[in-house]
Amino acid sequence: MNPTFPDLFSGHASLYEAHRPTYPPELFGFLAEIVSSHDLAWDCATGNGQAAIDLAGYFDRVIATDASDRQLSAAPAHPRVDYLKARAEVTPLRDASVDLVTVALALHWFDVDRFYEEVRRVVRLGGVLACWTYSLQRVSPAVDAVLRRFYAEVLGPYWAPQIRHVDSGYQTLPFPFEGIDAPRFQIVRQWELERYLACVDTWSASQAYRRANGRDPRDEIGDELKAAWGIADAMREVTWDLNLLVGRLS
Repeated sequence: MNPTFPDLFSGHASLYEAHRPTYPPELFGFLAEIVSSHDLAWDCATGNGQAAIDLAGYFDRVIATDASDRQLSAAPAHPRVDYLKARAEVTPLRDASVDLVTVALALHWFDVDRFYEEVRRVVRLGGVLACWTYSLQRVSPAVDAVLRRFYAEVLGPYWAPQIRHVDSGYQTLPFPFEGIDAPRFQIVRQWELERYLACVDTWSASQAYRRANGRDPRDEIGDELKAAWGIADAMREVTWDLNLLVGRLS
C-alpha cells in the first residue's frame, strides 16, 4: 500500500519542465496504432504534460491528471488536453471511457494494485495501458562511470526505495494485463555539459541531498565529470533506453 502521495517533484517543477528530455515521437505513433479508437487518452501522473501534448496529436481528447498543483501549473495549454488534479488510484473519469492510459516515469510511485483497479474501471474493453521509464543516460565510458558513481554512492542514501523498480526497468512490478510486444525506443539528445548537469539536478535524490546537506550534490563530481566530458561546451550525444510495459485489457 502507498496511502501517502510521495510528492518529490513539486518543489522543483519548473526545473523538471525545463530540463527533463521529452519522449520520441515514434513512441506515440506506436501507441496510437495499437488502439482501435482514438476518442480519449488518459495521461496519468502527467507532471508538466510532456506525454499529454504528444498524445493530443493522435486523440480527440486527452485527460492529463497529476496530484501536484505545481506540476500542473507548469504544463502547457493545448485545446485537446484537459488537466485535472487527481491521484492515480482515484479519478473522476467515467467507466469504460478511455482508449489508452499512459504513465511516463511514474508507475513506481503508485499503489499499483489500486491503480490497476482504476484502469480496469475506466478503460474500454480492448483498450491499452502503457507505462514506461528510462535507463540511466549514456554518453561515453568515462562520463558514464562518473555518473554511475554519483547515482549509487553520492546519491545512494537519498533515493526513495521505489527507485529499485526503475533500476530493474520495471521488471520488478506486477503487470496483470495481456502483454503487447513493443519496439525498442530511445531518447537521443545533443547536449553540452551544463545541460546534462541540469537534467541530473531534476532527480528526486539530487533535491533530497540538497535539502539534507545545504549544498549542490553535483559539486561532488564536478571536476571529475569535466575531465571526462572534455570541452565543457562541446555537444555530446546523450542516450536513454526506454523500458516499456504495454498491455491490453481483455
